[in-house]
Amino acid sequence: MTIDTQILTALRAAGDNGVAGTELSQKMGISRAAIWARIEELRSLGYEIEASPHLGYRLLSVPDVLHADDLLSNLGQTKVIGRDIRVFEETTSTNDVIEKLARDGVKEGVVVFAESQTKGRGRLGRKWMSPPRRGLWFSILLRPQLSPTAVTQLTIAAATGLFRGIRAQTGLTPEIKWPNDILIGGKKVAGILTELSAELDKVKYVIIGMGVDVNLSAGEFPPELRKIATSLKIETGQRVNRAELAVNILQELDRDYQRICSGKFEAVANEWEEHCSTIRHNVIIHMGDRKIQGRAESLDTDGALLLRTQHGHLERIIGGDVTLEK
Repeated sequence: MTIDTQILTALRAAGDNGVAGTELSQKMGISRAAIWARIEELRSLGYEIEASPHLGYRLLSVPDVLHADDLLSNLGQTKVIGRDIRVFEETTSTNDVIEKLARDGVKEGVVVFAESQTKGRGRLGRKWMSPPRRGLWFSILLRPQLSPTAVTQLTIAAATGLFRGIRAQTGLTPEIKWPNDILIGGKKVAGILTELSAELDKVKYVIIGMGVDVNLSAGEFPPELRKIATSLKIETGQRVNRAELAVNILQELDRDYQRICSGKFEAVANEWEEHCSTIRHNVIIHMGDRKIQGRAESLDTDGALLLRTQHGHLERIIGGDVTLEK
């Protein structure tokens, strides 16, 4: 834990009571002058920190930026996801950064955020719009003990964690659309991109990429997206604290990752089905040049969609574009 993380953690714990510079100095084993220097650095980043001879230091407000030390100070002790957080002002794609870290042997649980992406992408190579400081664009490195066919479980778990994180922060109740979208009022507000490296029977690593449209206004979406996309700001009518939302989401993702690793996928799948707008509906699924029609019945034990076709056959579907039949 860095000095800045420790300072922010102590300031948050103290609340309005404040915390003395002497106490911070003793707790962290550095001089009061060094504490002051770190406070000044945090102020330069936009943190409003009051210094009082009676109350010591008090955190009055935080800026609308993603700051790794601040996220860590808010996150608390997660088992895996978020124990290492890195924030970039701009990158091509956070999945690209995680892929390099994975090849370099970095432990699982590292999360990479970007304030903006120049080549953000979704499924099937589609471009994901990632304007600066308007959303959460991030990726997570995982090294699960799963077979390659069971990695779909992680996409399901990512969707339930994302659902709960958004609900906890905003009070909204999104819907999950198979295989990887989060909707509000029928419009997409977030998406998940799962990529993996595997051998025949062993997963080397999995990258879970997420994009959440947080504080975009309607006019910031391209005309072709305005009928199908939305943001949390549009839906709540007010700006959403991105850092708090990020912490909520990471905590929920860590919770569901532990459930997957503990063999409790069925509980995750049941929650997913409860909030999924695809299950128990007649759908059309496009997989390349192939089109399948049928009723989406449930998930199998690996997380694939089970579709009852027009001819009564039960097909196992692991990917594709889905639309509800009208």
